[in-house]
Amino acid sequence: MVNTELKLSLERIDVLPAMPIIVQKLLTLPLDTEEGEIQLLKLIGQDPQISAKIIGLSNSTLFGVPRKIASVSDAAMCLGLTRVKSVAIGIATMSTLTKPVEGKLKTNDLWLHNMTIAIAMRAIAKYMPSRIRPMDDQIFLAGLLHDIGFNALSFLDATLCDTLLDQLNMANDKPILELEQELMGTHHSEIGARLAVHWGLPDEIVDVIRYHHTPNAAHTDAGQPLIHLVHITEKMVPDVGILEHTQQEITQQEWNAIGVDSNTQDTIIEEVIAAAEQAKAIKI
Repeated sequence: MVNTELKLSLERIDVLPAMPIIVQKLLTLPLDTEEGEIQLLKLIGQDPQISAKIIGLSNSTLFGVPRKIASVSDAAMCLGLTRVKSVAIGIATMSTLTKPVEGKLKTNDLWLHNMTIAIAMRAIAKYMPSRIRPMDDQIFLAGLLHDIGFNALSFLDATLCDTLLDQLNMANDKPILELEQELMGTHHSEIGARLAVHWGLPDEIVDVIRYHHTPNAAHTDAGQPLIHLVHITEKMVPDVGILEHTQQEITQQEWNAIGVDSNTQDTIIEEVIAAAEQAKAIKI
């Protein structure tokens, strides 16, 4: 049975916060000009939370920087402008949907999950053919925002979100979308996609959010092959930060969807697991 209050909230999606101003500016900010680079660093520098997280990320062992990073500009040199832009968008988006008193869904746990997926996606993407390989900023943005539906659900109905997390934390072989459908009459992917549409996020990101658990159900090419990339990555590194019980065997059809040759699959899995372990150690 559909939760009535949640259904009404989704029908009036404007009950959720508006897209953060900084996200609006970052999404339209070109990075191929000196002025764009200056504006990016200025925008991030004005937000202490975003600045601290980006500096913390750049100081992680994952990027092997030989010296201590202490400024946003140095972090941008370390991480790259496009990646910094995507991380800033992800941080601002999640912060907007965080209430002063959190329920059982902890923002830091979801951040850990999303960042781990984004970094692991990058490890896989380098083995994809260049003709279909997503851009680095797309990979990070898709990874960081794919589960934004959990944030939106917690904001709309923290009690219902707590109930969902309790069920996910039990030993349960039921697929997450089936469990959510029974409990709520919808699922976090659809909730997140509706928010993404309301905010005017890029079509490919909307599709990633909506279809990352059901890539073969996608009715558009806008989010491909990003959708398959997120889907496969969650199978490789399941239950980091939050439990989604996504660990399953990756089919040859799924490998084919991202253009990965069978000869490299074992190597990719090893590299992804190693990258995920490094990502989980990031303290930000």
